[in-house]
Amino acid sequence: MRLWTTLILASLLMIGCSRSKTPAAKPTTPADPREKAYELAVIPKGTSHNFWKAIHAGADAAAKELGVTITWIGPELENDRKQQIDVVQNMISKGVDAIVLAPLDDEALATPVKNAVQRNIPVVIIDSGLKSDLYTSFVATDNFEGGRLGAKRLAEVIGGKGSVIMLRYNPGSASTHNREEGFLKELEENFPDITVLSENQYAGATIEGSMQAAQNLLNKYAGDIQGVFTPNESSTVGMLRAMQNGNHVGRIRHIGFDCSGSLEEGMRAGAIQGLVVQDPYNMGYQGVQVAVATLKGETPAKRIPTRLAVVTPDNIDSDEIQALIAPELAGF
Repeated sequence: MRLWTTLILASLLMIGCSRSKTPAAKPTTPADPREKAYELAVIPKGTSHNFWKAIHAGADAAAKELGVTITWIGPELENDRKQQIDVVQNMISKGVDAIVLAPLDDEALATPVKNAVQRNIPVVIIDSGLKSDLYTSFVATDNFEGGRLGAKRLAEVIGGKGSVIMLRYNPGSASTHNREEGFLKELEENFPDITVLSENQYAGATIEGSMQAAQNLLNKYAGDIQGVFTPNESSTVGMLRAMQNGNHVGRIRHIGFDCSGSLEEGMRAGAIQGLVVQDPYNMGYQGVQVAVATLKGETPAKRIPTRLAVVTPDNIDSDEIQALIAPELAGF
């Protein structure tokens, strides 16, 4: 009996030892969502101007840092609402994880953004506003303040008195509309000796259209004005060319918005006395950063402002200004 009991105990011990030597299964845990290779769509208003190339460069830099993929796609011209709407809808159908969008029309793009959010695709708005509160965050310049800065600079270079004109950009563009209204408000409130002779003409989305509209205004008002204001890159280039063609350089002061190689050359040649500039590289960078942070469960600020500066012939060669107006755009 004792032998039998001993054998049973020995068997149990062997079973127990055998079990103890079997490696325990590793607990399964869901993958860390931060490690997902997200795919984002970055959709600008247009793709031809240096401003958008700088945004592309910033977005690309952020994507590389974060290990995500971006699809850069947008209309060629900044007045093609239908094409931008189609692009947004295509990206929704493709199932991208997030969208970074610069809406070229603050009303027309509200419904596509709503469609994206309903599909659980967060949307970060950059550059220009949207008549909706469904977006995650708005990364952009304070465009109203930018318009005020343009008015102050124009008032400075014409001695605080005289007559001026403003060539608007394109209906539906919230960013340029705010610049235009900021310009007019600053003159109204602080420069009573400056008269605005025209402020209701639009340049349109192309440089060619801008130049024609500028020529029409100059033909009508050139003998009566001391200054002009244009609220974006294409309208500023169009006005610059019209002034050069009409031999108005040197007599009429010109303040524009944004910068490009031709506008920098225009300033150095004495045709432009001021350019209000943004930080498009940082705008694209921040847009992607905020979109990825949202996908990781963070709650970014609803409004994230980016820098403004006024470029003049006196400061154009400073390191700070050159960093804004001449970012590295090779390949974009």
